[in-house]
Amino acid sequence: MNLRKLPRNVWVVTATSFLTDISSEMIFSLFPLYLANVLGAKTSVIGLIDGLAEMTASLLKLFSGWLSDKLRSRKWLTVTGYSLSTISKPFLLIANTWGAVLAIRLADRMGKGIRTAPRDALVADSIDESVRGAAFGLHRAGDTAGAAIGLLVALVIVAITQRAGLTLSANTFRILVGISIAPAIIAVIVLAVGAKEVPGKADGKLPKFSLAGFDRRFKFLLFIIVLFTLGNSSDAFLVLRAQNLGATVLAIMAMILTFNIVYAVISSPAGRLSDRIGRKRVIIAGWIVYGIVYLGFALAGAGWQVFGLYVVYGLYYGLTEGTAKALVADLVSKEQRGTAYGLYNAAVGLTAFPASFIAGVLWQGVGAFSGFGPSAPFLFGSTMALIAAVLLTFL
Repeated sequence: MNLRKLPRNVWVVTATSFLTDISSEMIFSLFPLYLANVLGAKTSVIGLIDGLAEMTASLLKLFSGWLSDKLRSRKWLTVTGYSLSTISKPFLLIANTWGAVLAIRLADRMGKGIRTAPRDALVADSIDESVRGAAFGLHRAGDTAGAAIGLLVALVIVAITQRAGLTLSANTFRILVGISIAPAIIAVIVLAVGAKEVPGKADGKLPKFSLAGFDRRFKFLLFIIVLFTLGNSSDAFLVLRAQNLGATVLAIMAMILTFNIVYAVISSPAGRLSDRIGRKRVIIAGWIVYGIVYLGFALAGAGWQVFGLYVVYGLYYGLTEGTAKALVADLVSKEQRGTAYGLYNAAVGLTAFPASFIAGVLWQGVGAFSGFGPSAPFLFGSTMALIAAVLLTFL
């Protein structure tokens, strides 16, 4: 289809995500290196921070999605979420302990939790079901293109300030935080001014805050998503794996930049493909790619191998992220979309906490348990992805 015919809300939300990811990827792509290199945090602590942050976001996604169904209002919850994330970022300029960083990260993720489900429901409400894949694919492409630009800016700053250093400096990180604030503010303004609420009337009847009223296919999808996500630990571990195998900060940033370019290029065609051949086939293909890539991370013996694997990893994201959100809309009624997206994102985020913590423990151990080394979390992730792909064939 002609993407220019997609409604205004899709383009405004895409522009907002584009600008927000320019801001976020400048700093959060380097977050694990900042924690490890500057603040001296262990991998188990890094996994704990990521897991708690995502768990917080997930609980709020569930509530905000339900609330948007109740109020039949998506826009201003979305604006509130983006605003909170923007307000939290400047505090990274003065944070000097991992506890302070955790508090800031939690505030940022609270913003994400408030905005995600209403935003996805706003997109779904604005389009015809025949172009859901195309709309969500465009949104993911814009989001990821912003991430690529943010990474490119960060790469230039790192190259200027510390050249080929093996570790990240505190000064470099704070420069990036300062630059990131401007696009985050512009993103909130674009959404507040440009988006329009899709007409809908609150009838005073509370939607059920549970799974009870949903189609069994949607419930089965959530079960499969939980299994997959148990092996899908934070991408921070991929970054740490690259550094573990000798990659410099610049090389890691170039790796993540190339990954995001692949992700952005694949997302929109993958969404349109899912409109034609079905969402399930596209997602299964993506999960198989994921399983192969994680197996490669487990077996890799050099930094250049990790670079190649991370680039292919972008194919998994491009195939699955937008397509999965379109599939959720396929399986639920319009009146349930906010709650459904809240449940979907909660399933992912709440499982992300044990997933990241398990990965950290498998790698480095905790207490008397010494762990199995850097390959262990990736072998676990590969196995869970392949099991989930098999189960999805039965949906």
